[in-house]
Amino acid sequence: MTAIEADVEPGTTAPDRPRRLPLVLVSLVLLGVFLVGAWAAWFFTIDDAFISFRYSANLAAGHGPVWNVDGPRVEGFTNFAWVVWSGLGAWLGLALPFFTKVTSLVLGLATLYLLIREGHKRAGLTGVLVGAGAYVVFLPTYFHITAGLETAAFAAVLLRVVVLGLRVLSGERVRTWEPPVLLLLLGMLRPEGVLAALPVVGLWLWRERGRASARWWTLAAVVVGAGYFVWRWQYYGQLLPNTFYVKFGHLDSGWLWTKHTTVLLLPLLLLTLSLVFRRATRAMGVLLVVTVAVTYLTYAVSGPTMDYLDRFADHAIPVLCLGAGLAAGTLAPRVVGALLGLVAVGWSAVAGVSPPDLAAAANYGPDLQRAHVAIGKGLAAADVPPSSRTLAVSDAGAIPYYSGWTSIDYIGLNDAAIARGANPTEVVMRARPTVIVVTAGGPDPSGTPYGFDFAKATAGYEEVATVEMRAGYWQDVYALPQYASTVGEHVRRSTDAARQVNDPGRPEDTIDRWLDRLRSQLPL
Repeated sequence: MTAIEADVEPGTTAPDRPRRLPLVLVSLVLLGVFLVGAWAAWFFTIDDAFISFRYSANLAAGHGPVWNVDGPRVEGFTNFAWVVWSGLGAWLGLALPFFTKVTSLVLGLATLYLLIREGHKRAGLTGVLVGAGAYVVFLPTYFHITAGLETAAFAAVLLRVVVLGLRVLSGERVRTWEPPVLLLLLGMLRPEGVLAALPVVGLWLWRERGRASARWWTLAAVVVGAGYFVWRWQYYGQLLPNTFYVKFGHLDSGWLWTKHTTVLLLPLLLLTLSLVFRRATRAMGVLLVVTVAVTYLTYAVSGPTMDYLDRFADHAIPVLCLGAGLAAGTLAPRVVGALLGLVAVGWSAVAGVSPPDLAAAANYGPDLQRAHVAIGKGLAAADVPPSSRTLAVSDAGAIPYYSGWTSIDYIGLNDAAIARGANPTEVVMRARPTVIVVTAGGPDPSGTPYGFDFAKATAGYEEVATVEMRAGYWQDVYALPQYASTVGEHVRRSTDAARQVNDPGRPEDTIDRWLDRLRSQLPL
């Protein structure tokens, strides 16, 4: 009898209960590791998340999902469902960083539950140890959970889609509404989610082609999805979200992303691929491999930038963890599967603590608080009339969000003209905003970052504050002379106060700073 056939029935009798004890103990250990990891990364919120938060806050306030309340509409996000969900949090009066962290934590727990349940059901205890184990020891998992973006939600929904696909292959019951609804949800979490879900939904629809209810649910999902697409095209006046014109590179950078991701996930990829070469597991192996390939295709051909801690790879990592668990738990002899699974878990653990940007991410929370968040709060408190609360900024996240000022994003993420090639310096000079914040490598900016000639654009402005986020990363604040005094006073006061409570005197990017902070939070 194979491990797949040896599934334990849900209704166990008294003599069967001791057989459940190892699973319960392993699950508790995995849960403990997961909760510790989430705690260690809880402070982290990525600046990009505040872009979505700004759209969500404006939506909750009745202005619609817009960047600026007044002015041309622009779709500077790729996570519509996440913006709407966060808008609910804003409407309820909840702090959006906390609201989205809790949401992602719950979805991360759901991911862990699915890995444990499906791994045990289809591959026994080895499937749990390898699949769920690789997931919980991969450190970036927790930063993506606490970042404030939709990454954990996308990964959880995609894993659920794959679980449904495995049920279809094994002839188990699948609720008729679930595959079309998950297809729609995944596509609204990120546009490429439609591609990621298509293999499973296509398989399910083929198997259910004789059922009218399956056709009707699928048609309903297609109608809703098409309606959403037409609405957003009409509302924003552009075919794709604005970030597609800015954040995605070219084939050469896509090739670099592909090579890096392959090395990062090599044992998980190989174990999942091995399912294809065994008759008993071939069907589910093909389904898993095709789903992962389609999920990663968008990133492989476009080369996403700003991919901190392998964020885009994380979309399919739980699927690969499940595939590796299934492969290790169904290999014969069992000791071979166990050893290969141990390699996969160990590789995931080492790879998770080895990214070159881990130190910056590990300290990003307090760094963001004492720079971007503090600048935004200082601007909000400045004595500047509403009509003059205008801002140009490169890091278009926490500063615009907390200030509430009308903002020009001169990278172009939230400016359709700049995204399509307009000169950012000319755009800013025509607008003549009250405040310009320049991202620089020190207190004295130089060069033309993002094609922005700061010296030309800030001519006639006064430099009122220089704020160090971390070593080699500064925010230099310029204001029009008539507002320089109040802007400078409030920004300096806010940043000085934030610096006192967020790793004071420690701007360096080191793992030790993160570990010292964690040790200081332990109850001793």
